[in-house]
Amino acid sequence: MSGTGTSPVWEPLLKNLSSDQLKIKTDSAGVGPSDHTSFYLKNIPVLHFFTGSHSDYHKPSDDAEKINVEGEKQILDLIFRLTEKLNGQPKLAFLTTKNKSMSSARSFKVTMGVMPSYTSNEEGLKVDGVTEGKPAQKGGILAGDVIIQIGDYAIKDIQAYMDSLSKFEKGQTVPVKVKRGGETVTVQVTF
Repeated sequence: MSGTGTSPVWEPLLKNLSSDQLKIKTDSAGVGPSDHTSFYLKNIPVLHFFTGSHSDYHKPSDDAEKINVEGEKQILDLIFRLTEKLNGQPKLAFLTTKNKSMSSARSFKVTMGVMPSYTSNEEGLKVDGVTEGKPAQKGGILAGDVIIQIGDYAIKDIQAYMDSLSKFEKGQTVPVKVKRGGETVTVQVTF
């Protein structure tokens, strides 16, 4: 859940509403790759709910039978309880957050073609999906791998991954270290 730092009410309220059945991973930043950013930029507190990606995410093959109905119900119940708690409350106070994704302008000349896991707590960048025909797939990166180094750059999280991509040129081949199962594997990726 992103945006938890955009109002002082979010973190305590979410802590109060969390349960053992629903694990909530929070990010305080008010900006991100979705519509909530537009509201944040107008000084409106935001919450962005995201349940993670999978290999068919944002593809025509992402059909209704792939919906986790029980998980969706848990999320909707949380949103309902959150809305109930806020109903009738005064306007929420707005807080400016440190937005890692906007901390520096990056330009990308390359892409790896992976779908990052937004729910993983592992150090590195866990790969939820790999796009066929893209550099990661051609280099041998698999769904489930955790990218820990690209070239000389250590990958601790998604921000380090994004920062490292801005350093490479199209056509460049670099070693990429991944954790796969219990071992570390190095593959060669050509951008």
